[in-house]
Amino acid sequence: MPNHASPFQPADAASQPESASPDPQALARKAEVTQLLKGVMEPQLSADVVGLGMVRNLRVVDDYVYLRLYVGSHQHQLQDRVQQQLAGLPWCKKVYVQLCTISGVRTTLAVSSGKGGVGKSTTAVNLAAALTQTGASVGLLDADIYGPNVPQMLGLGQSNVQVRETPDGQRFIPLEAHRIRLMSVGLLAQSDHPLAWRGPVMHKILTQFIHEVDWGELDYLLIDLPPGTGDAQITIVQESPICGVVMVTTPQQVAVADVRRSVHMFRQVGVPVLGLVENMSYLLCGHCGEPTPIFGAGGGEQIAAELQVPLWGKVPIDPRICAQADAGMPLPLQVPDAPISQIFGQIALGLNQTFGQDAREKCQPQGMTE
Repeated sequence: MPNHASPFQPADAASQPESASPDPQALARKAEVTQLLKGVMEPQLSADVVGLGMVRNLRVVDDYVYLRLYVGSHQHQLQDRVQQQLAGLPWCKKVYVQLCTISGVRTTLAVSSGKGGVGKSTTAVNLAAALTQTGASVGLLDADIYGPNVPQMLGLGQSNVQVRETPDGQRFIPLEAHRIRLMSVGLLAQSDHPLAWRGPVMHKILTQFIHEVDWGELDYLLIDLPPGTGDAQITIVQESPICGVVMVTTPQQVAVADVRRSVHMFRQVGVPVLGLVENMSYLLCGHCGEPTPIFGAGGGEQIAAELQVPLWGKVPIDPRICAQADAGMPLPLQVPDAPISQIFGQIALGLNQTFGQDAREKCQPQGMTE
Protein backbone atom coordinates (compact mmCIF):
# COMPACT_ATOMS: atom_id res chain seq x y z
CA MET A 1 0.00 0.00 0.00
CA PRO A 2 1.43 3.41 -0.84
CA ASN A 3 1.93 5.79 2.05
CA HIS A 4 0.00 8.98 1.21
CA ALA A 5 1.17 11.93 3.28
CA SER A 6 -1.39 14.40 4.57
CA PRO A 7 -1.63 17.51 2.38
CA PHE A 8 -1.78 19.60 5.58
CA GLN A 9 1.61 18.45 6.88
CA PRO A 10 5.06 18.95 5.35
CA ALA A 11 6.41 15.82 3.71
CA ASP A 12 9.52 14.14 5.04
CA ALA A 13 12.53 16.22 4.00
CA ALA A 14 14.37 13.08 2.90
CA SER A 15 11.63 12.29 0.37
CA GLN A 16 11.67 15.73 -1.28
CA PRO A 17 13.92 16.38 -4.29
CA GLU A 18 16.94 18.49 -3.58
CA SER A 19 16.31 21.98 -4.99
CA ALA A 20 19.05 23.77 -6.79
CA SER A 21 20.45 26.69 -4.82
CA PRO A 22 20.14 30.09 -6.51
CA ASP A 23 23.11 31.18 -8.60
CA PRO A 24 24.62 34.19 -6.81
CA GLN A 25 25.90 35.64 -10.09
CA ALA A 26 22.46 35.36 -11.74
CA LEU A 27 20.82 37.00 -8.73
CA ALA A 28 23.31 39.86 -8.77
CA ARG A 29 22.83 40.38 -12.51
CA LYS A 30 19.05 40.33 -12.17
CA ALA A 31 19.26 42.98 -9.46
CA GLU A 32 21.51 45.05 -11.73
CA VAL A 33 19.04 44.76 -14.62
CA THR A 34 16.12 45.69 -12.36
CA GLN A 35 17.93 48.77 -11.12
CA LEU A 36 18.66 49.90 -14.68
CA LEU A 37 15.04 49.33 -15.71
CA LYS A 38 13.91 51.64 -12.92
CA GLY A 39 15.56 54.38 -14.93
CA VAL A 40 13.11 53.92 -17.82
CA MET A 41 10.25 56.36 -17.18
CA GLU A 42 6.75 56.30 -18.66
CA PRO A 43 6.32 60.03 -19.43
CA GLN A 44 2.54 60.21 -19.14
CA LEU A 45 2.40 58.52 -15.73
CA SER A 46 5.71 59.98 -14.43
CA ALA A 47 6.78 56.62 -13.02
CA ASP A 48 9.25 53.91 -13.97
CA VAL A 49 8.28 50.75 -15.85
CA VAL A 50 9.17 48.50 -12.92
CA GLY A 51 7.01 50.38 -10.43
CA LEU A 52 4.13 50.39 -12.92
CA GLY A 53 4.22 46.60 -13.21
CA MET A 54 5.10 46.70 -16.91
CA VAL A 55 8.17 44.46 -16.51
CA ARG A 56 7.33 40.83 -15.75
CA ASN A 57 8.95 37.41 -16.16
CA LEU A 58 12.43 38.91 -15.90
CA ARG A 59 15.11 36.21 -16.20
CA VAL A 60 18.87 36.23 -16.54
CA VAL A 61 20.25 33.06 -18.13
CA ASP A 62 24.01 33.00 -18.53
CA ASP A 63 24.82 36.17 -20.52
CA TYR A 64 21.28 36.81 -21.79
CA VAL A 65 18.36 38.82 -20.42
CA TYR A 66 14.73 37.86 -21.06
CA LEU A 67 11.68 39.89 -20.04
CA ARG A 68 8.10 40.67 -20.97
CA LEU A 69 7.02 44.29 -21.33
CA TYR A 70 3.28 44.87 -20.84
CA VAL A 71 2.18 48.15 -22.40
CA GLY A 72 -0.79 49.98 -23.91
CA SER A 73 -1.21 50.71 -27.61
CA HIS A 74 0.45 54.15 -27.19
CA GLN A 75 3.51 52.90 -25.28
CA HIS A 76 5.29 50.70 -27.83
CA GLN A 77 8.26 53.06 -27.85
CA LEU A 78 9.14 51.81 -24.36
CA GLN A 79 10.46 48.61 -25.94
CA ASP A 80 13.27 50.53 -27.67
CA ARG A 81 13.99 52.53 -24.53
CA VAL A 82 14.35 49.33 -22.50
CA GLN A 83 16.73 47.92 -25.11
CA GLN A 84 18.79 51.13 -25.05
CA GLN A 85 18.87 51.21 -21.24
CA LEU A 86 20.25 47.67 -21.03
CA ALA A 87 22.60 47.95 -24.01
CA GLY A 88 25.50 49.06 -21.82
CA LEU A 89 25.62 45.94 -19.65
CA PRO A 90 29.19 44.68 -20.14
CA TRP A 91 28.36 41.02 -19.53
CA CYS A 92 25.14 40.88 -21.59
CA LYS A 93 25.32 39.42 -25.11
CA LYS A 94 21.66 40.08 -26.00
CA VAL A 95 18.44 41.40 -24.44
CA TYR A 96 15.17 39.75 -25.48
CA VAL A 97 12.12 41.96 -24.85
CA GLN A 98 8.73 40.40 -25.62
CA LEU A 99 6.14 43.15 -26.14
CA CYS A 100 2.74 42.23 -24.67
CA THR A 101 -0.18 44.45 -25.64
CA ILE A 102 -3.80 44.38 -26.82
CA SER A 103 -4.18 45.94 -30.24
CA GLY A 104 -5.89 49.33 -30.13
CA VAL A 105 -6.26 49.45 -26.33
CA ARG A 106 -4.54 52.29 -24.47
CA THR A 107 -5.24 51.37 -20.85
CA THR A 108 -6.26 48.00 -19.43
CA LEU A 109 -7.66 47.93 -15.89
CA ALA A 110 -8.90 44.97 -13.85
CA VAL A 111 -11.85 45.08 -11.46
CA SER A 112 -11.35 42.48 -8.75
CA SER A 113 -12.64 41.33 -5.38
CA GLY A 114 -11.46 38.95 -2.71
CA LYS A 115 -14.82 37.18 -2.52
CA GLY A 116 -18.06 36.90 -4.44
CA GLY A 117 -21.22 38.83 -3.72
CA VAL A 118 -19.64 42.22 -3.03
CA GLY A 119 -20.86 43.90 -6.23
CA LYS A 120 -17.74 43.61 -8.35
CA SER A 121 -19.54 43.19 -11.68
CA THR A 122 -21.98 45.96 -10.77
CA THR A 123 -19.00 48.20 -10.03
CA ALA A 124 -17.37 47.30 -13.35
CA VAL A 125 -20.53 48.07 -15.34
CA ASN A 126 -21.23 51.37 -13.60
CA LEU A 127 -17.61 52.47 -13.83
CA ALA A 128 -17.62 51.68 -17.55
CA ALA A 129 -20.81 53.72 -17.97
CA ALA A 130 -19.33 56.63 -16.02
CA LEU A 131 -16.21 56.57 -18.21
CA THR A 132 -18.28 56.76 -21.39
CA GLN A 133 -19.95 59.89 -20.01
CA THR A 134 -16.54 61.57 -19.91
CA GLY A 135 -16.19 60.94 -23.65
CA ALA A 136 -13.89 57.93 -23.33
CA SER A 137 -14.23 54.88 -25.57
CA VAL A 138 -14.67 51.88 -23.28
CA GLY A 139 -14.60 48.10 -23.60
CA LEU A 140 -15.64 45.61 -20.93
CA LEU A 141 -14.33 42.05 -20.85
CA ASP A 142 -16.51 39.92 -18.59
CA ALA A 143 -14.02 37.26 -17.54
CA ASP A 144 -15.98 36.14 -14.48
CA ILE A 145 -16.39 32.50 -15.47
CA TYR A 146 -18.42 31.72 -12.34
CA GLY A 147 -21.00 34.49 -12.67
CA PRO A 148 -20.95 36.19 -16.10
CA ASN A 149 -23.84 38.61 -15.49
CA VAL A 150 -22.58 41.64 -17.40
CA PRO A 151 -24.56 40.99 -20.62
CA GLN A 152 -27.81 41.09 -18.64
CA MET A 153 -26.72 44.26 -16.83
CA LEU A 154 -26.20 45.93 -20.20
CA GLY A 155 -29.46 44.67 -21.66
CA LEU A 156 -27.91 42.30 -24.17
CA GLY A 157 -29.35 39.00 -22.95
CA GLN A 158 -28.51 36.00 -25.12
CA SER A 159 -26.58 37.21 -28.17
CA ASN A 160 -24.44 35.32 -30.64
CA VAL A 161 -20.75 36.16 -30.86
CA GLN A 162 -19.70 36.94 -34.42
CA VAL A 163 -16.24 36.25 -35.87
CA ARG A 164 -14.52 38.27 -38.58
CA GLU A 165 -11.47 37.58 -40.70
CA THR A 166 -8.61 40.06 -40.21
CA PRO A 167 -4.99 40.22 -41.46
CA ASP A 168 -4.03 38.72 -38.08
CA GLY A 169 -6.53 35.86 -38.34
CA GLN A 170 -10.04 35.35 -37.00
CA ARG A 171 -11.21 37.79 -34.33
CA PHE A 172 -14.30 37.93 -32.13
CA ILE A 173 -16.47 41.00 -32.65
CA PRO A 174 -17.54 42.57 -29.34
CA LEU A 175 -21.17 43.43 -28.80
CA GLU A 176 -22.09 47.01 -27.99
CA ALA A 177 -24.62 48.55 -25.63
CA HIS A 178 -24.77 52.10 -24.26
CA ARG A 179 -21.48 52.85 -26.10
CA ILE A 180 -19.75 50.06 -24.14
CA ARG A 181 -18.17 47.26 -26.19
CA LEU A 182 -18.60 43.93 -24.46
CA MET A 183 -17.20 40.44 -24.65
CA SER A 184 -18.34 37.91 -22.06
CA VAL A 185 -17.82 34.24 -21.31
CA GLY A 186 -21.55 34.15 -20.59
CA LEU A 187 -22.19 34.53 -24.31
CA LEU A 188 -20.65 31.12 -24.96
CA ALA A 189 -23.17 29.10 -22.95
CA GLN A 190 -26.92 28.83 -22.68
CA SER A 191 -28.45 30.66 -19.76
CA ASP A 192 -29.53 27.49 -17.94
CA HIS A 193 -26.28 25.57 -18.45
CA PRO A 194 -23.46 25.68 -15.86
CA LEU A 195 -20.03 26.85 -16.98
CA ALA A 196 -18.25 23.78 -15.63
CA TRP A 197 -14.89 24.25 -17.33
CA ARG A 198 -11.69 22.59 -16.21
CA GLY A 199 -8.39 24.45 -16.09
CA PRO A 200 -7.07 23.88 -19.66
CA VAL A 201 -10.40 24.81 -21.30
CA MET A 202 -10.80 27.87 -19.09
CA HIS A 203 -7.22 28.95 -19.83
CA LYS A 204 -7.76 28.64 -23.58
CA ILE A 205 -11.02 30.62 -23.57
CA LEU A 206 -9.62 33.44 -21.43
CA THR A 207 -6.48 33.62 -23.57
CA GLN A 208 -8.62 33.85 -26.71
CA PHE A 209 -10.73 36.62 -25.21
CA ILE A 210 -7.60 38.62 -24.40
CA HIS A 211 -5.76 38.16 -27.70
CA GLU A 212 -8.49 37.43 -30.27
CA VAL A 213 -11.10 40.17 -29.83
CA ASP A 214 -11.24 43.01 -32.33
CA TRP A 215 -11.87 45.84 -29.86
CA GLY A 216 -11.07 48.65 -32.29
CA GLU A 217 -9.62 51.77 -30.66
CA LEU A 218 -10.30 51.96 -26.92
CA ASP A 219 -9.25 54.41 -24.22
CA TYR A 220 -10.05 51.83 -21.53
CA LEU A 221 -10.56 48.10 -21.40
CA LEU A 222 -12.02 47.01 -18.06
CA ILE A 223 -11.63 43.33 -17.19
CA ASP A 224 -14.18 41.98 -14.71
CA LEU A 225 -12.19 39.25 -12.97
CA PRO A 226 -13.62 36.26 -11.13
CA PRO A 227 -13.55 36.66 -7.33
CA GLY A 228 -10.61 35.30 -5.39
CA THR A 229 -7.05 34.39 -6.32
CA GLY A 230 -7.26 31.30 -8.51
CA ASP A 231 -6.30 29.98 -11.91
CA ALA A 232 -8.40 32.42 -13.92
CA GLN A 233 -6.95 35.49 -12.23
CA ILE A 234 -3.38 34.29 -12.75
CA THR A 235 -4.07 33.51 -16.43
CA ILE A 236 -5.48 36.97 -17.10
CA VAL A 237 -2.67 38.75 -15.27
CA GLN A 238 -0.05 36.75 -17.15
CA GLU A 239 -1.64 37.23 -20.56
CA SER A 240 -2.87 40.84 -20.50
CA PRO A 241 -1.18 44.24 -20.08
CA ILE A 242 -3.17 45.16 -16.95
CA CYS A 243 -1.64 48.38 -15.65
CA GLY A 244 -3.67 48.51 -12.47
CA VAL A 245 -6.43 46.94 -10.40
CA VAL A 246 -9.56 48.41 -8.83
CA MET A 247 -10.44 46.36 -5.73
CA VAL A 248 -14.05 46.08 -4.56
CA THR A 249 -14.99 45.21 -0.99
CA THR A 250 -17.77 45.61 1.54
CA PRO A 251 -17.35 46.99 5.08
CA GLN A 252 -17.49 43.74 7.06
CA GLN A 253 -14.32 42.06 8.30
CA VAL A 254 -14.86 38.84 6.31
CA ALA A 255 -14.63 40.78 3.03
CA VAL A 256 -11.65 42.80 4.27
CA ALA A 257 -9.67 39.63 5.02
CA ASP A 258 -10.25 38.37 1.48
CA VAL A 259 -9.26 41.70 -0.06
CA ARG A 260 -5.99 41.54 1.84
CA ARG A 261 -5.13 38.24 0.15
CA SER A 262 -6.02 39.58 -3.29
CA VAL A 263 -3.95 42.74 -2.88
CA HIS A 264 -0.91 40.69 -1.85
CA MET A 265 -1.40 38.39 -4.86
CA PHE A 266 -1.38 41.30 -7.31
CA ARG A 267 1.65 42.83 -5.65
CA GLN A 268 3.52 39.52 -5.87
CA VAL A 269 3.03 39.43 -9.63
CA GLY A 270 3.96 43.10 -9.98
CA VAL A 271 0.54 44.59 -10.81
CA PRO A 272 -0.23 47.76 -8.83
CA VAL A 273 -3.52 48.09 -6.97
CA LEU A 274 -4.74 51.57 -7.88
CA GLY A 275 -7.67 52.05 -5.54
CA LEU A 276 -10.34 50.53 -3.35
CA VAL A 277 -14.12 50.87 -3.71
CA GLU A 278 -16.20 50.05 -0.63
CA ASN A 279 -19.56 48.85 -1.90
CA MET A 280 -22.77 48.57 0.18
CA SER A 281 -21.25 51.01 2.65
CA TYR A 282 -24.53 52.25 4.07
CA LEU A 283 -28.25 52.53 3.37
CA LEU A 284 -29.72 55.98 2.87
CA CYS A 285 -33.09 56.36 4.56
CA GLY A 286 -35.77 57.13 2.00
CA HIS A 287 -37.47 59.57 4.38
CA CYS A 288 -34.78 61.46 6.29
CA GLY A 289 -31.68 60.67 4.20
CA GLU A 290 -29.69 59.44 7.21
CA PRO A 291 -27.08 56.75 6.43
CA THR A 292 -27.36 53.39 8.21
CA PRO A 293 -24.27 51.09 8.01
CA ILE A 294 -26.18 47.80 7.91
CA PHE A 295 -23.04 45.75 7.04
CA GLY A 296 -20.82 47.45 9.61
CA ALA A 297 -18.46 50.33 9.09
CA GLY A 298 -14.77 51.09 8.78
CA GLY A 299 -13.63 48.08 6.77
CA GLY A 300 -12.65 50.12 3.72
CA GLU A 301 -10.69 52.66 5.76
CA GLN A 302 -8.97 49.86 7.67
CA ILE A 303 -7.68 47.98 4.64
CA ALA A 304 -6.81 51.22 2.82
CA ALA A 305 -4.64 52.36 5.74
CA GLU A 306 -3.11 48.93 6.34
CA LEU A 307 -2.13 48.27 2.73
CA GLN A 308 -1.63 51.92 1.68
CA VAL A 309 -4.27 51.74 -1.05
CA PRO A 310 -6.38 54.87 -1.63
CA LEU A 311 -10.08 54.53 -0.81
CA TRP A 312 -11.76 55.93 -3.91
CA GLY A 313 -15.36 55.84 -2.81
CA LYS A 314 -17.95 54.50 -0.38
CA VAL A 315 -20.91 53.36 -2.45
CA PRO A 316 -24.30 53.33 -0.69
CA ILE A 317 -27.02 50.72 -1.08
CA ASP A 318 -29.62 52.04 -3.49
CA PRO A 319 -32.52 49.85 -4.72
CA ARG A 320 -32.37 51.67 -8.05
CA ILE A 321 -28.99 50.15 -8.90
CA CYS A 322 -30.52 46.65 -8.78
CA ALA A 323 -33.58 47.73 -10.73
CA GLN A 324 -31.45 49.39 -13.42
CA ALA A 325 -29.15 46.34 -13.65
CA ASP A 326 -32.17 44.07 -14.16
CA ALA A 327 -33.45 46.48 -16.79
CA GLY A 328 -30.09 46.52 -18.60
CA MET A 329 -29.49 50.26 -18.06
CA PRO A 330 -26.57 51.33 -15.81
CA LEU A 331 -27.63 53.83 -13.15
CA PRO A 332 -25.14 56.61 -14.14
CA LEU A 333 -26.81 56.75 -17.55
CA GLN A 334 -30.38 56.71 -16.28
CA VAL A 335 -30.11 58.76 -13.04
CA PRO A 336 -26.89 60.82 -13.34
CA ASP A 337 -27.60 62.85 -10.19
CA ALA A 338 -27.96 59.80 -7.90
CA PRO A 339 -25.28 59.56 -5.15
CA ILE A 340 -23.93 56.33 -6.68
CA SER A 341 -23.72 57.91 -10.13
CA GLN A 342 -21.80 60.87 -8.72
CA ILE A 343 -19.32 58.59 -6.92
CA PHE A 344 -18.57 56.63 -10.08
CA GLY A 345 -18.37 59.88 -12.01
CA GLN A 346 -15.67 61.13 -9.64
CA ILE A 347 -13.72 57.87 -10.01
CA ALA A 348 -13.96 58.14 -13.80
CA LEU A 349 -12.67 61.72 -13.75
CA GLY A 350 -9.77 60.61 -11.54
CA LEU A 351 -8.88 57.83 -14.00
CA ASN A 352 -9.00 60.32 -16.86
CA GLN A 353 -6.61 62.63 -15.04
CA THR A 354 -4.17 59.73 -14.69
CA PHE A 355 -4.63 57.71 -17.88
CA GLY A 356 -7.14 59.37 -20.13
CA GLN A 357 -7.86 62.49 -22.12
CA ASP A 358 -6.57 64.94 -19.49
CA ALA A 359 -3.19 63.19 -19.38
CA ARG A 360 -2.97 63.01 -23.19
CA GLU A 361 -3.61 66.74 -23.50
CA LYS A 362 -0.86 67.51 -21.00
CA CYS A 363 1.60 65.41 -23.02
CA GLN A 364 0.91 67.24 -26.30
CA PRO A 365 2.44 70.56 -27.37
CA GLN A 366 -0.03 73.39 -27.59
CA GLY A 367 -2.00 73.51 -30.81
CA MET A 368 -1.79 69.75 -31.36
CA THR A 369 -4.65 67.29 -31.00
CA GLU A 370 -4.94 63.57 -31.59
